[in-house]
Amino acid sequence: MWASAVDGRTLTFHLAGINNQNFIMQDDQTGTWWQQVTGEALLGPFKGRRLTLVPHDQLTFATWRAEAPRGRVLKPDDRIVRAGKYAPVDWEHDMLRFRTPASADSQMPPRALVVGVALSGGATAYPVEPLAAGATLDEVGGEPIVVVRAPDTRSTRVFDRRVDGKTLELAVKVGASPFRLIDVETGTEWDFTGTGVTGPLAGRQLRRVPFLEEYWFDWKTYHPATRIFRH
Repeated sequence: MWASAVDGRTLTFHLAGINNQNFIMQDDQTGTWWQQVTGEALLGPFKGRRLTLVPHDQLTFATWRAEAPRGRVLKPDDRIVRAGKYAPVDWEHDMLRFRTPASADSQMPPRALVVGVALSGGATAYPVEPLAAGATLDEVGGEPIVVVRAPDTRSTRVFDRRVDGKTLELAVKVGASPFRLIDVETGTEWDFTGTGVTGPLAGRQLRRVPFLEEYWFDWKTYHPATRIFRH
């Protein structure tokens, strides 16, 4: 998810093409073409600029609704529907197609889903299939993180597991309902939002780490030096 403002100017976007099966957006104000996965301007007045990443979650609707019972659900804008500006269901058939050269890769099937994390010059892909509900501890770019998969086995968040400069070892609290993590160092329990709920660190918040859940071929294309986390 990207912020739509550049240099204080709000842009509106539409689909313009496909690059390696990842869509390209064109803004209506300047005609600049932007790559969806990286937020980078590829062609036009803003070439070389990047959109600002907006932190977001990968959640099932049920998990989101439980956390935000008064949250709003977006729907198509009637004005845009009437103007026929939304892309049709079969939009891929009418798009311009491009391909960025990429080396062959046999480490995983191209369409294997991964949770991709890029930090401090490092990148790691976490295959989704082995990510059962729980916590996966790791370091990316030298920074300690935890990939948390909710009990629905589809909702995901990634956190920096440092608090006050100390790295926490986190594990799922067995039998807890609702879902809880517990850290070895203080015995604090943490919920799925990364908030300490009981214990010495109650009220503290783990910092969210941006991630992408996407196909392996796409992650590898834009992060060619990525490692694969092996369980």
